[in-house]
Amino acid sequence: MTAAELGAAIEQYVRPDTFPLALRVLKDGEELPERTRRPKADLGVQVSICQGVSMARRYGWTIAMAGEDLSCPIASVAFAFRQAPEFYAEGRLAEGMYAKDREAALRTEASVPRAEVAGTVLVGPLRTARFEPEVVAVYGNSAQVMRMVAAALFETGGSITSEFSARADCAEIVNRTRQTGKPQVILPCYGDRVFGQTQDHEMAFTLPWADADAFARGLVGTHQGGVRYPIPHYLRYTADYPATYETVKAIWREEDEGGRP
Repeated sequence: MTAAELGAAIEQYVRPDTFPLALRVLKDGEELPERTRRPKADLGVQVSICQGVSMARRYGWTIAMAGEDLSCPIASVAFAFRQAPEFYAEGRLAEGMYAKDREAALRTEASVPRAEVAGTVLVGPLRTARFEPEVVAVYGNSAQVMRMVAAALFETGGSITSEFSARADCAEIVNRTRQTGKPQVILPCYGDRVFGQTQDHEMAFTLPWADADAFARGLVGTHQGGVRYPIPHYLRYTADYPATYETVKAIWREEDEGGRP
């Protein structure tokens, strides 16, 4: 299974509005693929991870983000580009915005999955990826995410376990999926909606690349089993109509019955 093959399968069976994505955290010595854009050097801006993800899925660009490319302090800490200063570590970023007090804020911060070692975050369309993904991410509506959950569970059965909060979905997409080695349902965070401009109807689904073959088989198997997108609507029924419509139909029935020999 190649990245392009999986991308084609997702586009065929899930039909997302934006490009399915390949993501990888580069280790020391790994080179950037050709035609990769760096936000600061090539675009003249610093961005959040979610902005880079949106560029990749909406523009079809391959984006690489390291510490110098990032404007978001949460992403800078979650991806180990910077150490959290005491002000951050005390929960000040969450307190009063996401949490009512310091104690709740510290629990919120503790829930963010953090990378142990910094590495350049590389993201680009799955169909044209010039690198081997570690994580596949697909944004879609809830029905499309359900469709992918069904495919991911086709061979194993059971259910998917995910964690949700209102912030740092970039860490959920990349770090959580890499750390657990399991598919994840992603609730786009507040920042993803403000800065990444993710829409209200969108969610996301992530998959570790190690599961790519089974997932592709699951897309086919569930399609053959009748789990499809767009969701088919049951239409084999006789509708009820307004009373005036039914009066006309009754007149016709009387005419039809009266004309019988």
